[in-house]
Amino acid sequence: MTIQTIGIDLGKTVFYLVGMDCRGEIVVKKRLSRPQLVRYTSNIPACLIGMESCGGAHYLGSLLTAQGHRVRLMPGQFVRPFVKSNKNDYVDAEAIAEAVQRPTMRFVPIKTTDQLDLQAVHRVRDRLISRRTSVINQLRAFLLERGITFRQGRALLRRQMPALLAQTEEILSPCMQRLLLQLWQEWRELEAQIETTTEEIERIADQDVACQRLLDVPGVGPLVATALVAAVGNGSAFARGRDFAAWLGLVPRQSSTGGKPRLLGISKRGNPYLRRLFVHGARSVICHANRDDHPLAPWITSLESRAHRNVLIVALANKLARAAWAVLATGVPYRAAPHPAAVTR
Repeated sequence: MTIQTIGIDLGKTVFYLVGMDCRGEIVVKKRLSRPQLVRYTSNIPACLIGMESCGGAHYLGSLLTAQGHRVRLMPGQFVRPFVKSNKNDYVDAEAIAEAVQRPTMRFVPIKTTDQLDLQAVHRVRDRLISRRTSVINQLRAFLLERGITFRQGRALLRRQMPALLAQTEEILSPCMQRLLLQLWQEWRELEAQIETTTEEIERIADQDVACQRLLDVPGVGPLVATALVAAVGNGSAFARGRDFAAWLGLVPRQSSTGGKPRLLGISKRGNPYLRRLFVHGARSVICHANRDDHPLAPWITSLESRAHRNVLIVALANKLARAAWAVLATGVPYRAAPHPAAVTR
């Protein structure tokens, strides 16, 4: 009995393992705890191990790789078609073992410790920003119920809050005054935490060579550069920039049949946080780029005259994502190619 392929259905403390031989027949079925799994895999010959890319998969993948196994992580959506009959843990493990053997399967590179740390910093910052937005919205709602309104944007409200709190004794009850003061203090604490986290990200970007190259790409700042490195490493998982843009979900979704292509809105697949950053970067380029000497200005102006602004922003985000992947994968500094319209002028 020689195990060639193993599929592992991951859990928090319990793992289900299915092993197959060279003919694809199941030869091993086990339910193991985490220590038992590590001991079992260390005592068997090196083989191909497949797992779904989820929480804890990267750590376990690094551990099994150090034992000499070939570990492949796969998105769960690509494993689902291999699930037969009713779903249970052993069936899931069997589906993973079958899926990992497919030559056309798409795999997720195992993240390094530095990537996981950087990804964690970004996720903390994103959560803090979401909390800040929630606090501001609640504060605005309380004020609106008392007939006090402010225009859109948090900058003006932040400047007016000290004066507002000093003048609320005449129009607000003591309970509401206390709640507003509590929300204001929470807002300031969140702002300080966001600023500290942002400074940490900028410090990492200053020390990383790949991030420094990415900063030359229009619309890419420390946030986008570090998030890109944390998500895809050196970009080796993609054969070309077009594949990376498709993974980000910045390409049209297709619903074609009978030889008739039908394109819908963007697919929004992949990493939603990174896609959002690229879209914001593209919006910044469109709003602030100097149309007289910017290398992308002719292309932006040409598309702007015949497409909706949101289409323009997403199309530019696609272009910037492909350029960023090229810089990351090749190690060559960014050089903007002149647009044909700019050359003929």
